[in-house]
Amino acid sequence: MAMTAALKITSTSLLAAALLLPPASYAKKSAEDIPPPQIVTLAPGAQQYAFAIYANSSLSETNTANNAIVRAIVLEHGVKRDGDRYFETGLEFLNKAKLLPAQNLLLTPNFMTEGDSLSDGKMALWRGDNWMQGQDSTHGKTGISAFRVFDDIAAFLTSGRFPALKEIVFIGHSAGAQLMQRYAVLNNTDEKLKQAGIKVRYVISSPSSYLYLDNNRPTGNVDNGFAPVGGITCPGYDNYRYGLGEMLPYGQGKDGQVSGEALFKRYAARDVTYMVGSKDNNPNHRFLDKACGARLQGSNRVERHDNYVRYEQFLAKKWQTPVHHPDFEVPGAGHEAGGLFGSDIAAEKIFPAK
Repeated sequence: MAMTAALKITSTSLLAAALLLPPASYAKKSAEDIPPPQIVTLAPGAQQYAFAIYANSSLSETNTANNAIVRAIVLEHGVKRDGDRYFETGLEFLNKAKLLPAQNLLLTPNFMTEGDSLSDGKMALWRGDNWMQGQDSTHGKTGISAFRVFDDIAAFLTSGRFPALKEIVFIGHSAGAQLMQRYAVLNNTDEKLKQAGIKVRYVISSPSSYLYLDNNRPTGNVDNGFAPVGGITCPGYDNYRYGLGEMLPYGQGKDGQVSGEALFKRYAARDVTYMVGSKDNNPNHRFLDKACGARLQGSNRVERHDNYVRYEQFLAKKWQTPVHHPDFEVPGAGHEAGGLFGSDIAAEKIFPAK
């Protein structure tokens, strides 16, 4: 059962290098070898908007090579919005995992702002880094939630042009992981995909912060407990994007309400894996979120990772809901995506050999 969407690929010069059949292998490419992004039209009817996506195969519906695709890997970039570099990293990662190019579609969506050279009025464009919080586009095609982009990519993938597709793996690193972790909690698409016979997985790699589902935070005490934080200490610490207060419309229920317990029970049933580099422990890293709402989660990314994994078990006990989300560290790796996704352990954990 396919999800419905009106879709097309624009026929611009940007596609010239991208409308090639999949390469025979994921050999390391130089910057000059990376094809430009394909400009894809997402969503139906009047809601249509254009979006730039790097891909290892033509996304045109006339590309019969896509009939063999069984898995789509959606790899989201970090705060620099350097989709080309993440696409290169993704190709190397798939090669490390020994995934056949003819069967595995790599997509790197590239969020854009009004000042980007490839931007135009048909695109959904964001202000600064608002995209990584899931906020709406503010220029070009406005009012598009950054979360909705993933919904629309899922609809694109299940529209019929990839008839053998069985799995979608959403992967986010750093700022992309902030967006992806919140998407994994808040989206209503996961179950629809599963009902259509599509397995869905999420990989959350080294975000600066996570979405907490109640007002408890790590105490930092020897008991590794969790407790509410006084409002004077950090006013608004439980508001979005750190908590559920003042939630974006995308994350609200039909009645405008948000239930942390309901979200957790659904999230616990989803296939989520957490990854972080063992040396990503610099509290002064220039891209680390240092707002008080983030600092309450830990002093660095390793601490925040560990605390959130424990927090899930805290909620599992509180709400009587078992959760089994695997997590792992990449030994010797810091925050660089290449070091994480270029590791043997990442390939083994994320794409284990059958």
